[in-house]
Amino acid sequence: MSEISLPTLGSLPSRLTRLYAGLALYGAGIGLQIESHLGGSPWDVFHQGLSIHLGLSIGTWIILVGALVMLLWIPLRQKPGIGTISNVVLLGVFADAVMWLVPTPEPLAARWAYLLLGVVATGAATGLYLGAGLGPGPRDGLMTGLNRLGLSIRTARTSIEVTVLAIGWLLGGTVGIGTVVFALAIGPLTQFFMPRMRPKG
Repeated sequence: MSEISLPTLGSLPSRLTRLYAGLALYGAGIGLQIESHLGGSPWDVFHQGLSIHLGLSIGTWIILVGALVMLLWIPLRQKPGIGTISNVVLLGVFADAVMWLVPTPEPLAARWAYLLLGVVATGAATGLYLGAGLGPGPRDGLMTGLNRLGLSIRTARTSIEVTVLAIGWLLGGTVGIGTVVFALAIGPLTQFFMPRMRPKG
């Protein structure tokens, strides 16, 4: 089975550019997918459910949950990088900004356009920020930490995402065709974009 290899990292300014461009694009992808009202990713269904029941914006919950997940890194002996901290602080800010800026679409075709653009943006963004090699996001780090304890990546990721999806759905988050599209597309999209985010030269 082929694995995705990290790109040659390049200079620090180049890596920082890719990191923050990736986080901005990731936030845009989240915002577009939520605004489609066709269903979000498992984590964003969870964030949306928390927002519905406890108040605060979805972006604020992305930040708060990211910070809480990082606490779980301590017993897992995971070490954050600048990319991890930046993910916690900025991802929710970018997501909220996009949801505030873009109009909520009414026609179904426009909602599908938001959904598909959001999922593709998330795949491209993952290639950018992971390719920077400055630390995984808190949720990815939880997955790799569980992998170090003996769980396979597939089992760890599936267990985490099924759990947060179920809780988010019970809290009123939107689960729909967009959730299925994200689940099926995000892996292939990430694999497609990762090698194309390599720095040139």
